[in-house]
Amino acid sequence: MTNADGPRLRLILGDQLNAQHRWFGEVDDATIYVLMEVRQETDYVLHHAQKILAIFAAMRALARQLRAAGHKLHYLAIDDARNLQSIPANIDALAAQYRATAVEYQEPDEWRLDQQLYLHGRRSPIPWLMVDSDHFYTTRNGAADIFMGRKQWLMEFFYRRMRVEHQVLMDDSTKPLGGQWNFDHDNRKPWRGVPAEPADARALHDHSALWKTIVGAGVKSFGNPKADRFAWALDREEALHQLDAFIDNALPQFGDFQDAMSAKAWRLFHSLLSFALNVKMLNPREVVARAEAAYQAGRAPLAAVEGFIRQILGWREYVRGVYWANMPGYAEKNFFGHTRALPGWFWDGKTRMNCLSHAITQSLEQAHAHHIQRLMVIGNFALLAGLDPAQVHRWYLGVYIDAFEWVELPNTVGMSQFADGGLLATKPYVSSAAYIDRMGDYCKGCHYDKKLRVGERACPFNALYWDFFQRNAATLERNPRIGMVYRQLAKMDEAEIADFQRQARSVTGNLDSL
Repeated sequence: MTNADGPRLRLILGDQLNAQHRWFGEVDDATIYVLMEVRQETDYVLHHAQKILAIFAAMRALARQLRAAGHKLHYLAIDDARNLQSIPANIDALAAQYRATAVEYQEPDEWRLDQQLYLHGRRSPIPWLMVDSDHFYTTRNGAADIFMGRKQWLMEFFYRRMRVEHQVLMDDSTKPLGGQWNFDHDNRKPWRGVPAEPADARALHDHSALWKTIVGAGVKSFGNPKADRFAWALDREEALHQLDAFIDNALPQFGDFQDAMSAKAWRLFHSLLSFALNVKMLNPREVVARAEAAYQAGRAPLAAVEGFIRQILGWREYVRGVYWANMPGYAEKNFFGHTRALPGWFWDGKTRMNCLSHAITQSLEQAHAHHIQRLMVIGNFALLAGLDPAQVHRWYLGVYIDAFEWVELPNTVGMSQFADGGLLATKPYVSSAAYIDRMGDYCKGCHYDKKLRVGERACPFNALYWDFFQRNAATLERNPRIGMVYRQLAKMDEAEIADFQRQARSVTGNLDSL
């Protein structure tokens, strides 16, 4: 292509901030890179303020880097008068402005964007070409290919295949290091304050001016923006520094305490790398390689390293496969027919239930909660209380800085709410207060008593737990993974069952006042 032919436009989406993508290997005067801040992306669901701020700031950082490297670039800011606030409309306008001969874009990770760009490209008078994002281990259909002909998808089967294929933590070509594939049972310790939570290694930024621009453009959000002390990594260099700090200071303890919860330490030993990974500032291969190297150098135990790698090489790739195999329509799954609206305290954290108050307040303050807080506190309550899974999905998609639909939707609808009826998970992940108390300190000082099943001070989780299994016996009692629950229910007399059913009705009838 020559300049006389007109340039090609290359679209970079807000979660495609990979400075090492093949596109950038050489400077080409006939290529114009396009990044855009658009209301289409800020408004399709109500987002946490930090999520919007982080993506825009990181997009601007990449734009500066590309310009410094000599690439041609057109950046549409959220308040630009020429911004049509729609990706297709802006591309059409820019194509006309530059007399572009082609449009290229990287494979979107969300179905709605994939469909939008594909259909728009088909109608365009100039060619549109989609290329790989150079990020994931698998293709969109990779997991479906692995499970072809099998009745049940199982993450563990997929994970082992990935370990063998990519030779990660392997003793030889087929045997896992340590003689076992999964050390999950070794990674379930509560945290009592020792060892201390590592210092937060993230750099602080002042993005007050950008936040003022975002608000001035009419963008709505929720949660604390923390614009003047913004801590999330905004470019590859910062993300690599954060990875170094995690490997050196937190990975050795990550395994033991990855499921722990504490009101005294919100980060504990988690990496907080999911945002950098999901917007592609980091490649999963380099993160996995660094963790594996730490084990090989004797700097982190195998159980910790395996547990961390399983989240990336196993779970992250697996849920992406579930997403693409079940779209469109996965967001509408509602196996139990739950329809209750989210209580108001999902938006302010003001509930007397200490565990939910801490987990939700933390989410609103930090735009982050770790997997047990998301699954076994917030998600657990949502499922037991019969909250509408579509509403739960939209809340999760909006509140967490790392939440993009391909990874959030299966985790919420499938894993957390079992709304897909078992396509992803083999059982509903629910518990009474006992599990929450065992894994953390939230029950201390709570208005509700973790040991009581009925009464004004009874922990709502207890009656809701038994009521959930009682009312769903027809669909769940044959599940071999939860047979113990139904054996316990069978031992209860009618009066005991009636008591927890009345208590559950009282709870669900007064959700906003809990």
